[in-house]
Amino acid sequence: MARVIAADAAGIEQGIAALAAGELVALPTETVYGLGADATRPDAARAVFAAKGRPADHPLIVHVLGADDLDAWAAEVPPLARALAAEFWPGPLTLVLRRADGVCDEVTGGQDTVGLRCPAHPVARALIAGLARCVATPAAQPAPVADPVAAGMMEGREPSAEVPPPARRRVGIAAPSANRFGRISPSLASHVAEDFADLDLLVLDGGACEVGIESTIVDLTRGAPVVLRPGAITPARIASVAARLAANAGRPHSVASAGDPDAKAGAPATCGEPVPAPVAASASAPAPRVSGSLDSHYAPRKPLRLMSSDEIRAIADPADWALLAFDVPAGDWAWQVAAPRDPAAFAHGLYAWLHAMDGSGAARLAIEHLPVGEDWAAVADRLRRAAFNG
Repeated sequence: MARVIAADAAGIEQGIAALAAGELVALPTETVYGLGADATRPDAARAVFAAKGRPADHPLIVHVLGADDLDAWAAEVPPLARALAAEFWPGPLTLVLRRADGVCDEVTGGQDTVGLRCPAHPVARALIAGLARCVATPAAQPAPVADPVAAGMMEGREPSAEVPPPARRRVGIAAPSANRFGRISPSLASHVAEDFADLDLLVLDGGACEVGIESTIVDLTRGAPVVLRPGAITPARIASVAARLAANAGRPHSVASAGDPDAKAGAPATCGEPVPAPVAASASAPAPRVSGSLDSHYAPRKPLRLMSSDEIRAIADPADWALLAFDVPAGDWAWQVAAPRDPAAFAHGLYAWLHAMDGSGAARLAIEHLPVGEDWAAVADRLRRAAFNG
């Protein structure tokens, strides 16, 4: 069964040892809890897919310590990738780039791209740093010195410009959400333990996830950036960074949304709502597969409906319903919560509320329609997919 332990110093050391041994570890991030594995080990990546029941062609996001790791994992790192990393890392933004040679197919889902994110959560960062220590070359065994210039480097002198720096070792944790495939994502350690009750899994309890929903995913392999999954980092914020970079370089910028039928050079694009940016030149090309892109995802086991306030007030049998609404009508509801009107607060509580609703005595679940606007787009995306079969 899943073993939940505190994510203190001792717990983190247990987690590092387990990851280094090729085992799975559920870990907290600022977005949701992840089912972590050493991203350099194909066997560990396969164990993630087996545990989740996840299709093998769905890539895993690799969590790294910082922008310095981009070149270890990606074959091409455009200037915008470095600019976005400088602006939003550590944080809830995943960059999709062309993968470097040697990145295993199990992590990329067989694609020529890799998704990279630098988490902000201190536990996740400590685990990555600890895994890096485990695979580092011992300091007592320096690489053989091949020439006098390299010898000068060993002695602390400035290296010649003609001598490249040593290649950075590839270290990362592949960590999709720690839940069964297609089900509600976990924002608490207890959600992980419940979903994986039959699995021998170490779960590090770091409390509630601060952001509460998955990262924004932006594809940087097709010219202008294309948002493949909305999250806390909005298209407008990405466009702002792209605009600054383009202004410095003296060329126009653009941001697109995957699947936009108007996605062509110079056409306006949206991510469900208007965004202050034009579209990518090559957004009509097939987008890389990413997590959270299926019509049905994040789904409770009980039927979920998204309803207007009028439809909610018209419910004749509230005792059969669990309700999340901005204004909860009077009634004997099986479960009820008044939702916050702040999108960040709503995102923070969303998965905990969905888990509670699904575990309540209600037969059916209802959530009030959200306000319109880019700040609500990520939560609206999760709810639309969660209610797809409702």
